[in-house]
Amino acid sequence: MAERPYILLSCGMSIDGYLDDASAERLLLSNDADFDRVDAVRAGCDAILVGASTIRQDNPRLLVRSPSRRAARIARGADPDPVKVTVTSSCHLDPQASFFTAGDAAKLVYCATPAVGDAEKLLGERAVVVDGGDPVDVRTVAGDLARRGVRRLMVEGGGRMHTQFLTAGLADELQLVVAPFFVGDARAPRFVHEGDFPWGPGNRATLAEVRQIGDVVLLRYALSDRFDQAATPPE
Repeated sequence: MAERPYILLSCGMSIDGYLDDASAERLLLSNDADFDRVDAVRAGCDAILVGASTIRQDNPRLLVRSPSRRAARIARGADPDPVKVTVTSSCHLDPQASFFTAGDAAKLVYCATPAVGDAEKLLGERAVVVDGGDPVDVRTVAGDLARRGVRRLMVEGGGRMHTQFLTAGLADELQLVVAPFFVGDARAPRFVHEGDFPWGPGNRATLAEVRQIGDVVLLRYALSDRFDQAATPPE
């Protein structure tokens, strides 16, 4: 078993690098064809990770939508949906959120050490609470997931999670979809936060693929020597 899973970051953003706008409604950054591509990528992963803020703001279900892909997972001995994973320092989470209630996949909550007891009381049998350190260290998360049998991990956001996995040098691949519009609001969340990233002017990331999908563009970057060229299904 590898020390950590193959880690794929997936993100949609505006031309000016925003994940959303500042309104209460979720901003759609993609189209139906790309949503289907993301569904296919999900179906090929063992676990999907989002930050606690993404659960609070977007209430994602994190399920494989396609019946044929769900059937294919079952045929190869996997559960219909990947394991759901989140990371939180305080465990300010709603046990009724779709992350916990939608689907039968296992749910893992990596929590900061001081909040573990409260998290276990709050979530009960809805999720397995794991001590992730103080503060939670994504290296600890990745190592624990590997020990639990997760070979491919898809990180779907938000900006804090993308930043932590990238600055820790844990990302093997980035799939970045660019929507054809600007947000132009500094209050809105960005793709990444400030940080010391391994890829800079002196160490440029490798652009492995560019694909137009309707009115959006997929940019696929190889970020490590573990990069899997065949991992993304065609449009």
